[in-house]
Amino acid sequence: MRGRRRPGLLAGVLGVLLAAVSVPGAQAAPAESGKRVFNSMQIVFSPDTPNAFCTIGAVGDDRYGRKIAISAGHCMSDPTHQYADRDIPEDVAPVYDRNDIGFGPLGHVRFFKDPEGSSTGHPTKDYMIIELVPSVTLSSQGPYLKETGAVEAPGGQPSPNALNPARDDERLLGAGLLNTNELVVSGQSGVHYGRITDNARGVYQSWASHRSGDSGGPAVWHVPGSQYPSDANGFQASGPWAGITKAVILGVPPYAYTSSADILADLRARDTAHPGVYGAGFRVTDQP
Repeated sequence: MRGRRRPGLLAGVLGVLLAAVSVPGAQAAPAESGKRVFNSMQIVFSPDTPNAFCTIGAVGDDRYGRKIAISAGHCMSDPTHQYADRDIPEDVAPVYDRNDIGFGPLGHVRFFKDPEGSSTGHPTKDYMIIELVPSVTLSSQGPYLKETGAVEAPGGQPSPNALNPARDDERLLGAGLLNTNELVVSGQSGVHYGRITDNARGVYQSWASHRSGDSGGPAVWHVPGSQYPSDANGFQASGPWAGITKAVILGVPPYAYTSSADILADLRARDTAHPGVYGAGFRVTDQP
């Protein structure tokens, strides 16, 4: 089953080469506070390229008290391998609200996994961690989706990134003919939903569709019995965060999503090995 609004196919991957210095014109965020950051917010990595954008999938806090946003790792590339696949404490990669660049940086990229360009690329780890500036306000409510924590799948298959034993939020939603798990996703052309048909390696395939620029955007689990987005409810839906938009692949259905289980499991594994990892223990905000 699909949502009622139909976008085009994902056109490609945004490549942003990190420099060893700040992007020209980057400034600290203004002193004003209260700017709201939410799922489905479109983000850019340079004020000069507003049409090269990705999307925020979830916002919240990590175990170290930092404000965090999550997007897709492939939104950046680093052919030199100087920054990919490691925590980045340097403020070399600012992130801006595409629709309010004048605010200044919302935060800075602290980690990204480049699944294609890096020497240690891995398709299950296609995510980005952004540390947000302290002055912003986190919100669980996006234009269409309200995220209610992270999805937990007791008894589900563990993410390949999980330590043993896996936590419930590191286990995958079931897929295939005997399962009816569905994703609800939000992007440029509205909200869509569809059944998960595969969960290989923690990458979900679903009929829920997306388009270019939606990379990193939110996917929530459709809680059985809850309302579907429709004209009657303003295309609104709520559910636990289940993943982020990844790509269009050669498959049926072609829409792929990196599961929240893969992301959370990798964060915990990295933090266990090297405590202090940005985003470790990520919890979706419950602020409205």
